[in-house]
Amino acid sequence: MNGKYVKESRVLDSSRVFPTDLNNHGTLFGGKMLAAMDLIASISATKHSRMECVTASMDSVEFLCPVRESDCINYESFVILTGTSSMEVFVRATAEDLLSGEKRVAATCFVTFVALKDGKPHKVVEVFPETEEEVKLQQLAFKRLESRQMRKKLSKELALIWEN
Repeated sequence: MNGKYVKESRVLDSSRVFPTDLNNHGTLFGGKMLAAMDLIASISATKHSRMECVTASMDSVEFLCPVRESDCINYESFVILTGTSSMEVFVRATAEDLLSGEKRVAATCFVTFVALKDGKPHKVVEVFPETEEEVKLQQLAFKRLESRQMRKKLSKELALIWEN
């Protein structure tokens, strides 16, 4: 088999929410959560490729519910799709009220990384889903790939406008 299973890149992490993590609404800063999601996703990408990786894009970020000071936040990430040198990583953030035990999905996102060797993009092995959830996420990732490529093209066109 020239590839790896999704489970080989799975990473779990938890952190407590402190007052300094909160915005003026008493909820977790979105940027703080995004930084944590990017960090855990980078570990999944590196575990899959066993190379240095850089974030290429972070998209389809969906904030689904507020995270409060009484919560901890549990992060889960894994590589769900690979290209030639790129890897798409799915990340789920689940808030858990530490006093009641209530859990709710707070956010999801997809982060794309590029594997590097000697500072240049390098080929990565294919990823194989096993569970029903993994298969569904990979199917969605294939559908999202075309949209992401179109957005990247538009972003490059906008950059050219500003450069001139």
